[in-house]
Amino acid sequence: MQEKGRIIKISGPLIVAENMADCKIYDVVKVGDKKLIGEVIELRGDKASIQVYEETSGLGTGEEVETTGMPLSVELAPGLIEGIFDGIQRPLEKLRELTGDRIARGVQIASLDHEKLWKFTPCAKVGDKVASGDVIGSVKENVLIEHKIMVPFGISGTVEKINEGEFNIDQTVCVIKTAKGKTELSMLQKWPVRKGRPYKEKLPPSSPLVTGQRVIDTLFPIARGGVASVPGPFGSGKTVVQHQLAKWADADIIVYVGCGERGNEMTDVLNEFPELIDPKSGEPLMKRTVLIANTSDMPVAAREASIYTGITIAEYFRDMGYSVAIMADSTSRWAEALREMSGRLEEMPGEEGYPAYLSSRLAEFYERAGIVKVLGSSDTVGSVTAIGAVSPPGGDISEPVSQATLRIVKVFWGLSSSLAYKRHFPAIDWLTSYSLYAERLNGWFAEEVSSDWPKLRADVMKILQEEAELDEIVRLVGMDALSPKDRLTMETAKSVREDYLHQNAFHEVDTYASLEKQYRMMKLIVDSYKQSLAALEKNVDLEDLLEIPVKEKIGRAKYIPEKEIKTFDELDAEYKKEISDLVNKGVL
Repeated sequence: MQEKGRIIKISGPLIVAENMADCKIYDVVKVGDKKLIGEVIELRGDKASIQVYEETSGLGTGEEVETTGMPLSVELAPGLIEGIFDGIQRPLEKLRELTGDRIARGVQIASLDHEKLWKFTPCAKVGDKVASGDVIGSVKENVLIEHKIMVPFGISGTVEKINEGEFNIDQTVCVIKTAKGKTELSMLQKWPVRKGRPYKEKLPPSSPLVTGQRVIDTLFPIARGGVASVPGPFGSGKTVVQHQLAKWADADIIVYVGCGERGNEMTDVLNEFPELIDPKSGEPLMKRTVLIANTSDMPVAAREASIYTGITIAEYFRDMGYSVAIMADSTSRWAEALREMSGRLEEMPGEEGYPAYLSSRLAEFYERAGIVKVLGSSDTVGSVTAIGAVSPPGGDISEPVSQATLRIVKVFWGLSSSLAYKRHFPAIDWLTSYSLYAERLNGWFAEEVSSDWPKLRADVMKILQEEAELDEIVRLVGMDALSPKDRLTMETAKSVREDYLHQNAFHEVDTYASLEKQYRMMKLIVDSYKQSLAALEKNVDLEDLLEIPVKEKIGRAKYIPEKEIKTFDELDAEYKKEISDLVNKGVL
């Protein structure tokens, strides 16, 4: 019998144990008398450095360390949706029932409910040939999500027996005859979190993830299966932006990872999501959401594991053919956990104390996003869209985490503290943000929304950029020094900013804008600008143009409900008539 390891050094969440020659890197171990969960992160001879996912106070040298021989893995089965887990997939509600409001150490608890019965409906038949990723049946997890039961990776053969009825996740639902003999399949799969789930082929992104946020969908769209970063200083609205995306993004399933966030922010999420109604189904949003909460007062080592737990769950639903969006809030606090563990390992520090492998670890996470052809005999396509918040100290995006993230992601929604102070939300700065998907998605918008969408988008960006150039002149010599045309541009840019880009997350109508409504609003503003320019050339007075009564209605167009979309046609006709009256009056 193998002798157990023994602790020889304790440094916060990092412990060193000897006599660990038989364990492997990333194996999960049980530490001390309380059986605390830990993971081997470094091996030197027979000594192993272990990061412990629980509080280590009270541990002493000489206590035993026992390896499980398995890497840190998540349980993947019915019961994930509507679940609230910590960074290593322990169910927080069950933990509270067992130990109260504070998580006790050494509690051994299954991630999912192994007793609950689920109605399994088979779709494979006896005699069918199946391979990894093929769907053999399904479970109706709730009214929104059909949980597909797939053949696990590495198994292929012929269906010898398939059951129908109610089973728990451990009971056999299918028997497959493989080259090595019979294999019994249950509804439960386990997968190591640090290893990406396999797929057939990665596809180029071709359609947007519609978010209902005008500044994002119009100016800086993210592709389905794309990656985006939301960097910004404290108080600029990163968490609200991610909440909005989680609530309204056009994804089948949301995985929200609160990585090192304040407890009250996670409480807001837990209180809000069950009450929010999904606009597509009319059901609570929680019915298509998985929450992973690792708050700032939880052990720092589990924070490092939390985003891997989240992306593995996202990949599992992607393999069913779903469109999944994962929100990581925030990757900066994940990187801080990485820095702390690296310091305790006495590794050579890189810039600002972060480990030299910071960029590669970030890339490992973001590269697991994408739109793919999943395993199996069908041509099913699934996607994972990853959106990570970055919290640079003092809002300085020249720091290592922001810079490493920018080298990886293709969408940068830069939040501005000056916009936030002006109460302009979302505080996404249109002059510093960018989307490398915008050109690629122009064809989709032209086909699905309107052929002139790309032109209108370019016009809006041009107006905003011209305003930035004119703003320098206004600061030096005042607004009166501008020509009537330039003053009209400034007024139109103000309308774009205040009436279009500004969006109230807490207003029942303005919180979400469909692409049709976005197009109508954008067209109304750009067309009125072009008509006003034409009127200026016909010697209509600028002051008369700025005082057109319908302008006030255009300013309030964001509050027009989706079902009253035809109101935009009336506003357009009204504006044209009032411009025409001014031109005729000038001619007379």
